[in-house]
Amino acid sequence: MLLIVKKHPALLLAISFLWLKTYIVYQLSFNLSGSHLVQQLLLFINPLSFLVFYIGLAYFVSVNRRNRIIFILSLVYSIILYVNAVYYRFFTDFITVPVLFQTKNAGDIGNSLYELVYAADVLFFADTVLLYMLLKKPFFQAAIVTTKTRRMVMMTGAVLLALQLSLAETQRPQLLTRTFDRHLLVKNLGTFNYHLYDILLYSKSSMKSAFASNVDADEMKKQAKDDPVNNPKLFGAAKGKNLIVVSLESTQSFVIDYKVNGQEVTPFLNKLARSSYYFPNFYHQTGQGKTSDAEFITDNSLYPLPRGAVFQTHALNEYKATPEILKEKGYYSAVFHGNDKSFWNRDIMYQTLGYDHYFSEEYYDRSEEDSVNYGLKDIPFVEQTVPYLKKLPKPFYAKVITLTNHHPYLLNEEDQMIDTFPSSDPIVSRYFTTVRYADEAIKVLFSKLKKARLYKNSVIVIYGDHYGISERHEEGLAQILKREDGVLTPFDHVQLQRVPLFIHVPGKKGKQIKTIGGQIDLKPTLLHLLGINLKGDYHFGTDLFSKKREELAVFRDGTVISKDLVYTDESCFTQPSGTETDPALCEPLAAKAQEELDRSDDIIYGDLLRFLVK
Repeated sequence: MLLIVKKHPALLLAISFLWLKTYIVYQLSFNLSGSHLVQQLLLFINPLSFLVFYIGLAYFVSVNRRNRIIFILSLVYSIILYVNAVYYRFFTDFITVPVLFQTKNAGDIGNSLYELVYAADVLFFADTVLLYMLLKKPFFQAAIVTTKTRRMVMMTGAVLLALQLSLAETQRPQLLTRTFDRHLLVKNLGTFNYHLYDILLYSKSSMKSAFASNVDADEMKKQAKDDPVNNPKLFGAAKGKNLIVVSLESTQSFVIDYKVNGQEVTPFLNKLARSSYYFPNFYHQTGQGKTSDAEFITDNSLYPLPRGAVFQTHALNEYKATPEILKEKGYYSAVFHGNDKSFWNRDIMYQTLGYDHYFSEEYYDRSEEDSVNYGLKDIPFVEQTVPYLKKLPKPFYAKVITLTNHHPYLLNEEDQMIDTFPSSDPIVSRYFTTVRYADEAIKVLFSKLKKARLYKNSVIVIYGDHYGISERHEEGLAQILKREDGVLTPFDHVQLQRVPLFIHVPGKKGKQIKTIGGQIDLKPTLLHLLGINLKGDYHFGTDLFSKKREELAVFRDGTVISKDLVYTDESCFTQPSGTETDPALCEPLAAKAQEELDRSDDIIYGDLLRFLVK
C-alpha cells in the first residue's frame, strides 16, 4: 500500500478529495441516504469507479502536464457537482442532458438563482484550492508511468464498476429499466456514472423518431383508450361557451382555506370553491419542464418526458391538442403571458399546438412599478388581458398564465396583503404573501370579465401548475402542516403535490368532487363540458365528472395514487391514513404506471401522432 502511495500520490490525493466531497454532498445537499448498511455502503463507494477512470485519464498525458490535468479534471468535476447541488435545491432533482439545452431560460430566472446560491458554497471548492497547493509540493510531482500502469488503473476502475453494479442489482433488480427514478439511479450508480447513463439514454431516445413507422402507430392505435361519455347531465353543459383556463403559478392545495395570523391566504378562491366544481384531490404531474409541462399535459392529455421539457425538445412534433380540436368546432384560441415570448420555447410550441395568437410581454405595458421578479405583476396583467379577451373572435379558448407567485416569492411591500408566515425559512415565509397577491389577481379577473360582459358566456377554469415549496424545505412544510416532530413521510410529500382545480360554469351550483385525478384528465373533462366527444383521440386522461372513471394519478417519477393506495419511493401506503403496508399490494399500480409512462414516451419520442394525420 505504501508503495502505491509513493508511486501515485497525486492521483490518490485527487481521488480521495473528490470521493470524500461527493459523499458529503450526498448527505448534505442531495439528501441521499440508505435505509440499511448495504445501501449506505453502496452510497459511499459509488463515486469511486468513475473517479478512478476519470482522474486516471491524466496518465495518458505527458509527465510535465499531468498534475495540471489532474487539477483541471478535479475543478471540472467540482463545478459539475456544484451545479447539480444548486439545481437540486429548487427542483429536488438531478440535471439531465435536455435540461442543458434550456440555458436560454437562465437569463429570466436570475432572482431564483440568486436565492439558490449561498455564501457557504465556497466550501465546495476548498478541497480544489488545497489540491492546487499540494500538487506543487515535491512529494506530489508526477513520475513516468508505463503502459502497464495505465492499464492497471483502467482495469481497477472497471472492476470497481462491476462490483458496484452487482451490489446495486442485489438491492434494486432491473435498476437500469427504472430510468424515471433519478434518485434511485444516483444512489446506485453515483452522480457522474448517472450522467454518462443519461447521455446514453438521450442518444437512444433521439433516434426513436427516425426509426418510427406506421407499424408503431398502428400498435399505438390498438391501445387507444375508449373515452365514453358517463356524465350525460354535464356533457355539453357549456356547449358554445368561451373557455378561459388560468394557470396559477406554483400554487398548492394546502393554501385553500389556510390562515396566517388569522388572515385568509386565499379569500377569493375559498369563495370560488363553494360556487364552482372544486377538486381537492387533483395532482400536478409535471417533470423537469414545470409550468411548460403543465401546459403540455393539460392540452394534450399526454405525460411529460422523463428528462427535459417537451416544449424544448419536441416542439416540432405532431400533436392533437385542445386548441386544434376546438378550432375544428369554430373556436379561436390565444395564450396570454406577461413574460418573454421565447421562454420555454413557447413562441414555437404554441404554433405547433394550434394556437392562433400568443400575447406575450410585448403586448403589455411593463413599467418598473408594475413589475416584480419574473415580469409583469398578476393584477396589472389581468387588467390588461381582459380588453384583449373582449376583442377575440367568439367563441374563444384563452389560456392565461400568471407568474407573480414564483420562486423566490418576491413582492413589493405595498402589494403585500397578508403577514409573512412565521418561519425561519425565507422561501416558506414569503410564499403566502405572493399566493395572497395571486388570489387578489383572480378576484380582479372575475370582476373585469363581468364588466366586459364575458363572464356569463364563459367557462372559467383555474388550476395550479406545480408545487411551490419543494421537499427541500421540509422543516418549513412541517410547520405549515403543524407537524411538531418536523418529520414528513413519503406519503406526506405525495399529498403536497395536490394543486387546486376550479371549474366555474356560470349558472351551475358549486360542488366539491373528491375523485382522484391529475392534470392529464383536464383535456377530456373540458372538451366533454363543451359537448365534444373524444372517441378516437389518443389520450391518457379521463373525464373527472365521469361516474365510471378509474380514480388514478400517475406522476412522472412512477408514483401512483389510487383511491385506496399510494405507491411512492418504492413503498406502499394506505389511503387516507398514510400507513405503510405490504409493497406487493401496490405492484399492479406500479406496473400500470410504468406501462402508461412508457407508451406516452413512445408517442413523443417517436412522433407517432404524425402517422395519424389524414
